[in-house]
Amino acid sequence: MVDQEPPSALPERERADRPPRRRVWRWVVGVGIVAVLLGLLFWDRSSSGPKPLSRAEVDSIAQAAVTKGIDDAKAAPPAATTAFQTIQPSVVLISTEQGGDAKTEGVGAGVVVNDKGDILTARHVVAGATAIHITFLDGTKANGTVVSEQPENDIAVLSADQSPEALVPAVLGGGLQIGDDVFAVGHPLGLADSLSAGVVSGLNRTVPGSDGTTMKGLIQFDAAVNPGSSGGPLLNKAGQVVGIVTSLANPSQQGFFIGIGFAVPIGAATGGAGGPNL
Repeated sequence: MVDQEPPSALPERERADRPPRRRVWRWVVGVGIVAVLLGLLFWDRSSSGPKPLSRAEVDSIAQAAVTKGIDDAKAAPPAATTAFQTIQPSVVLISTEQGGDAKTEGVGAGVVVNDKGDILTARHVVAGATAIHITFLDGTKANGTVVSEQPENDIAVLSADQSPEALVPAVLGGGLQIGDDVFAVGHPLGLADSLSAGVVSGLNRTVPGSDGTTMKGLIQFDAAVNPGSSGGPLLNKAGQVVGIVTSLANPSQQGFFIGIGFAVPIGAATGGAGGPNL
């Protein structure tokens, strides 16, 4: 009898000569990963992205930006011009008549502060007046009436019996600090629509009023003011009203400016009893 191999022996040897399937898949996956990595490396090296700027190019761009900034600053109007142009449509000329045998006249300023046409001014400008005349920027003339007063702040609110077709209320501001630029606009010595420039030189000042009252919390500034400036707006660089000019300091009692003026902060001027409903 011839011995025969078990039927399963040959297939087992053939399977022994073949690599296991798991080993083949590992090889395929490994090759694939290597191919992907090589592709990424090749793509990164051949990428057509922007080249890094050279030092000379960076310096050139920076210099161009600086030059443009300087040119823009030179072309911008001065702060005083911006402030004046912003506030001018809102400032009014106030002239008053005093009763008695010898009729006298006074001049002051005021500023329109809301859409209703309320006008803020210094109370002493209109105190005791038998007639109040208001002139707007466009030439419109009106009679004025005192609708409320704040004696402790030397503030009066006027109403005009006629308004211009284009009524332009001022924009109100605040938050002043010592050293901030400010501008006073009014009609000093009868010179209509005058602007003077200065800085805030003090805050929260207490000053005696002309009628015996004591005014507190005032802004001290060094922009020139004279009779006729009273009641006008004190402005910041943006042309926003930060105060109402009310008095000046002068030890000589001559009533002319010697370097110190005072204004009621706009928050006090518009707030409290008697202030306009803003």
